[in-house]
Amino acid sequence: MKFIFSTCLLLLQAWALGQNISPVDYVNPLMGTQSKPSLSNGNTYPAVGLPWGMNIWTPQTGKMGDGWAYTYDADKIKGFKQTHQPSPWMNDYGAFAIMPGVGKMKFKEDERASWFSHKAEVTTPYFYSVYLADINVTTEFTPTERASYFKFDFPKTDSAYIVVDALNKGSYIKILPKERKILGYTTRYSTGKYENFKNYFVIQFDKDFELTKTWKDDKLVNDQLEITSDHTGAVVGFKLKNKETVYAKVASSFISFEQAELNLKREIGTKNFEQVKTDAKNIWNKTLGKIEVKGGTDQQMRTFYSSLYRTLFFPQKLYEIDAQNKIKHWSPYNGKIAEGRMFAGTGFWDTFRALYPFLNLVYPGINVEMQEGLANAYKKGGFLPEWSSPGYSDIMIGNNSASVVADAYIKGLRGYDTEALWQAVKHGANNEGPIEAVGRAGVQYYNTLGYVPYDVKINENAARTLEYAYDDFSIYQLGKALGKPASEIDIYKKRAYNYKNVFDKETGLMRGKNKDGNFQKPFNPFKWGDAFTEGNSWHYTWSVFQDIDGLAELMGGKKKFEAKLDEVFSLPPVFDDSYYGGVIHEIREMQIMNMGQYAHGNQPIQHMIYLYNYAGAPYKTQYWARQVMNKLYHATPDGYCGDEDNGQTSAWYIFSALGFYPVTPATDQYVLGAPLFKEATIHLENGKKIEIKAPENNSENLYVKSLNVNQKPYSKNWLSHKELMKGAVLDFKMDSKPNKERGSQEKDFPYSMSKEESNK
Repeated sequence: MKFIFSTCLLLLQAWALGQNISPVDYVNPLMGTQSKPSLSNGNTYPAVGLPWGMNIWTPQTGKMGDGWAYTYDADKIKGFKQTHQPSPWMNDYGAFAIMPGVGKMKFKEDERASWFSHKAEVTTPYFYSVYLADINVTTEFTPTERASYFKFDFPKTDSAYIVVDALNKGSYIKILPKERKILGYTTRYSTGKYENFKNYFVIQFDKDFELTKTWKDDKLVNDQLEITSDHTGAVVGFKLKNKETVYAKVASSFISFEQAELNLKREIGTKNFEQVKTDAKNIWNKTLGKIEVKGGTDQQMRTFYSSLYRTLFFPQKLYEIDAQNKIKHWSPYNGKIAEGRMFAGTGFWDTFRALYPFLNLVYPGINVEMQEGLANAYKKGGFLPEWSSPGYSDIMIGNNSASVVADAYIKGLRGYDTEALWQAVKHGANNEGPIEAVGRAGVQYYNTLGYVPYDVKINENAARTLEYAYDDFSIYQLGKALGKPASEIDIYKKRAYNYKNVFDKETGLMRGKNKDGNFQKPFNPFKWGDAFTEGNSWHYTWSVFQDIDGLAELMGGKKKFEAKLDEVFSLPPVFDDSYYGGVIHEIREMQIMNMGQYAHGNQPIQHMIYLYNYAGAPYKTQYWARQVMNKLYHATPDGYCGDEDNGQTSAWYIFSALGFYPVTPATDQYVLGAPLFKEATIHLENGKKIEIKAPENNSENLYVKSLNVNQKPYSKNWLSHKELMKGAVLDFKMDSKPNKERGSQEKDFPYSMSKEESNK
């Protein structure tokens, strides 16, 4: 006992001193799990997997098939699920579950559920453990990219068993007793329409089966070890003479049973549980360790690495490696098996803003693979996806795949079919897709009138206009970088100014416009939805990423622009929810945060804080960015202020904590804020590093007094990606009082399209 106490004391002391603590130790996968449909604190689940791995595993507290897979306030676990769910609103695809039991056989999800406590739960990115109180069994698992290793610690019993649930909407199960194996597949998915969709799985146990049962549609089937039905499952039992551990190796494939077996052999093979666990932990530490931060509070460290963890899952690899070591995938775009890479599980409406620019800076290698996947999606489906889950999903607006493609190329990524992607972004910009959320809804109006009209039965028309204009800018930027002729790309430059067509000078805000050229009436700038998407005019007015200078001119100049920015925070959090017929969760999240009309819980306004840099008041960016980081992010179950959304909301925090943000993807610039930590180091994939130093940084000294870049005074309000990639040292002098002179001159302001044109 004395030894145990001493060991615990040493561990606590090491933790307190920050010694021998690896990045993954700071991660809390439960951050954001205390959520529900009416109020999102992240809408996350504890994701146990590897960065961008094909499969994630999670305990399931909700009803199988429900998007809210795991909620922190739940009391019971119903199973341990292989998931590919990007968000509860998109739900899951290719999911199946495993659950141990003891005593009377209980295979239905509510009957097999067991009470658990967070006090007896260990949650890390690479390992999960929980004590299931009703059956006296501890379950643990640890992942690989396409497989997982389970460990069930049973009590002494002659009636231990494990339930495999292949879920409903079409599934198959087969027990192979001599091989101690279960095969199965699920055809369940939630969005889209797919051909030949199956997630094939294989489960290999280490003990003989004393009991074998299959079930379908909630009924046991006697003397039948192979079942195909709407809802199938299996139960295998064990007689245990003592307290014993049952191990199960699980792998899956979207290609075939044979490929699932190969994935299992290749990724786990003869490794034991602890070896797989150690490998997974090492991968996480290597990936998270690309950014080192020091000089923050323990809470800030936890929040930073918990947020970084969330940026490293989506989109997931949908590709596999066959017996000949060829990369192959099942394509959600034509239902066929093909060579090459494929990814799935992200919405560009969210992630074009910061997540993809973040990958381009810190993890460009994986985005090279993702760009290859996008090219394959276009070749097989005819359009780029805007929301993939796993293929075309009819949700959200915009044509923001153009930004994702352009930013990657402009940031220097190569090694994929850029010509195919060039054709893809042009095709998407000039055509309606097979569903409304692919291509551009209202493209004929947009290309002829310069906006999508309010009165032609196309919802969220002003938001579409603003996003299409930015996407046209991205296409123009990509075309220039590719050396395309002016005759081909100038049309996109012209359309990039279409944002002006929905700006109402009377109110100084963006507003829906009718086909006849008159603005919509009546107009309520606090009305959510209608002409906008999950927001109101106060949120979407700032969505002129490509030309903030031009937006300021429309508002009457930089001073009026700055005052308009201030007004976002000074206005009360009032709203009009009539378009939705009730308060959607995004509205409620804005209302209760007490930051006026600033709705950080949703994406359209997240860049707005950084726009003070374009008005010569960067100190206001520094103030508000720190307020948001301190107030709205915590490594706790209620630690986000809205949907986390596939890494986007986390990427905002990571960029902001480092001290800069990509306001305009598809350009070379990041707009400055102020760092959160005293030290941060980004280890770039090219072997260089970016060192960020702010030794005076603390809760009071949140303002930038001065900045030196590579030991030279630096007055600009932006940083160059190209220069950062060469390696850089940023020395921030921090102060408790704002420096209102630094960055106040026009020459120091960030990129705007109209300013670039006027300087030619």
